[in-house]
Amino acid sequence: MTKKKYIIISVVIILISIIALIGASYALLTLTVEGDKKITLTAGILKVDFSEGDTINLDNTAPMTNNQGLKTTPYTFTITNTGNINAYYHVSLEEDSNNTLDNSYLKMRITGSNGYDSGVVRVSNYGKGTFEIIGEDTLEPGEDVTYELRMWLDENAGNEAQGKIHQSKIVVESFDREQNSPNAPVLDNGMIPVTYNGTNWIKADVTNTNNDWYNYNEQKWANAVTVSSSTRDTYKNASNGTVVNMDDIETMWVWIPRYSYSIGSEDGTNYYGKQGEYLDTTPTQALPGEIDIKFVSENKKDRGTAKYIVSDGIQDNSWYTPDAFTFGDEELRGIWVGKFETSSSNPSAEYGGGYATELDAMIKPNVPSWRFINVSNAFNVSLKMNDDGNRYGIENTTDTHMMKNSEWAIVSYLSQSKYGKLGNTNFSGANKEIYQNKSNSFVTGCSYGAPSDADEVYGCQYTYDIDKRGTGASTTGSIYGIYDMSGGSWEYVMGNYNDIVASSGFSDPLTLDRKYYNKYTSDNSSIACDESECLSHTLSETVGWYNDYSTMANETYPWLLRGGGYSSWSVAGIFNFDCSTTAIGGSLSSGSFRLVAAIK
Repeated sequence: MTKKKYIIISVVIILISIIALIGASYALLTLTVEGDKKITLTAGILKVDFSEGDTINLDNTAPMTNNQGLKTTPYTFTITNTGNINAYYHVSLEEDSNNTLDNSYLKMRITGSNGYDSGVVRVSNYGKGTFEIIGEDTLEPGEDVTYELRMWLDENAGNEAQGKIHQSKIVVESFDREQNSPNAPVLDNGMIPVTYNGTNWIKADVTNTNNDWYNYNEQKWANAVTVSSSTRDTYKNASNGTVVNMDDIETMWVWIPRYSYSIGSEDGTNYYGKQGEYLDTTPTQALPGEIDIKFVSENKKDRGTAKYIVSDGIQDNSWYTPDAFTFGDEELRGIWVGKFETSSSNPSAEYGGGYATELDAMIKPNVPSWRFINVSNAFNVSLKMNDDGNRYGIENTTDTHMMKNSEWAIVSYLSQSKYGKLGNTNFSGANKEIYQNKSNSFVTGCSYGAPSDADEVYGCQYTYDIDKRGTGASTTGSIYGIYDMSGGSWEYVMGNYNDIVASSGFSDPLTLDRKYYNKYTSDNSSIACDESECLSHTLSETVGWYNDYSTMANETYPWLLRGGGYSSWSVAGIFNFDCSTTAIGGSLSSGSFRLVAAIK
């Protein structure tokens, strides 16, 4: 490999919304290069000055002892708050993914003028992503702080480490703790961003700073579609605002940005969320309150208690980053979730597709969902969506798969926050619950126009695009949310008890890559994760919310179903989970599945 003495890599910054009421100025990203060494970066209200450029090069560096490493010339950078409010930030070190040296014994130490000292840190997963070197911190207006970073190859690395490329870059992320912004959606090359104009889905302008594509503060989650191969180039080259015909759409997706959460207790005993400004009553199990959410970058992974006493306020150790945002050894900025239950390329077939695995998956409204397909076939149908030459234009770097239980969970928690239906002021009281799909024809996107109840009048009372009555069945209460998560078809998720395959069609015992399923080791949902509570899995934390039914997977019925069915009455809902006598992984006449896309 050619030695590169000076390499400039753009620093990724989460842009912060303008907070006009308090006079803060958040500029767009600017990057100024002075000569071949000095970089000045301005993002939000922070200015970051790098002493040697933002890339650290250890090419041809010989292994050293700790003392030798600490005597090397340090790499320094200064962060300055140029605004007039406190600036929150954290710093991470991102490594060159092209490195091939395994277990390189790369070490580092970072110290700051604010007294921060990381101590000597060994990087055991070198070349596999990012890791944080300092946590969240704050700078007052006009304040700055300088950090010194020393990096070296440990003497135990061996001489074979010499001559390898060892490059890393500093990433400084700025955000506002109270009004932080979600990670921008990561689009696959086959995806087209869309927004709704009141009548049609139209191509969105992803560069628009007025948040025309999405605004999570207004329950407007980002949406994207894939289209038929014959129309793809036309839409890709079309101007913003072009109507994307539903007949051309094959899949519809909604972006769930990475976040950390905490569930509050108003009485110090029962953790049903906080009352906040969205409920008129104290939260109860039947009418739970707000789940607190803060959006975080892929460099942030909180491992706190996931709960707090509302009167005490949220503490730093109260936050937990859901497990679903870690995909294997990848930390994700977010995931794309199928907007509706999965349908097939032949929705008029028996059961909307049935056992015919040669069909392709679709995600659309107003069609029967794909049912009577066992778990292994649904899993394989989901995986093949990114195969070479696939009909959707999805690249093989995008991992399409059947939804895991933990991925269902992150949709439900976000829905029960100020960014979801709970925060939608068009709904109040019991109507904060997601409306049920009571279509006994299993039509996707249908709404009963009310939460689940014992009314046996079935059918598609309202389609997904009818304001309030129809959109109330989405996770946002608006057309921009995710549908069919209460009623409709039962949905198999990749949540399994102790690798028991039952009638799923998988080889016994289950030997799938663990990134594709959640393994539960107890039929007690309170200790189902290796004798511990499964934080962020919508099990014991939210059991019985909205009176939704809950039974944990077990040795006899090892596969989890979510959401309830069209006839599940008052026990259907986004917090419903079941392992009824049908939950053995086999084909169900009322059982479907949902798709997820993780872009690495």
